[in-house]
Amino acid sequence: MQFVPWQNIGEWRCKACGYCCKFYSVVLGFPEWLRIAKTYGVETTVAGLDRFFIKRARDGSCAFLCNDTTNYHCSLQNAKPEACKIWPFKILSEPKYGEANQAAYDYGGVQLYVYGDYYLL
Repeated sequence: MQFVPWQNIGEWRCKACGYCCKFYSVVLGFPEWLRIAKTYGVETTVAGLDRFFIKRARDGSCAFLCNDTTNYHCSLQNAKPEACKIWPFKILSEPKYGEANQAAYDYGGVQLYVYGDYYLL
């Protein structure tokens, strides 16, 4: 992965390729885990040492990834985790990948740094 500041990204839109759901584990915040566990059952999640994840299907993809033969989509549209909503972007409290001025974003007086995965844009 190579991350670039958000201001260097002309445009981006989901291609419905399913790549994000096939190759990356989805980390869940506790409220997200609780919502998914209550709605779909605790067996749809996995507990790590210090966080929760969405369970992977037999083929290694996210358990909620659906394929309609032409496109992939998420069956969690109404309960989609934050990590999935912002993919392929990373929002950080420090400019971890450099170019702080280009990555900076003021969110209600809080300075954040936003990067996109160059290879997925």
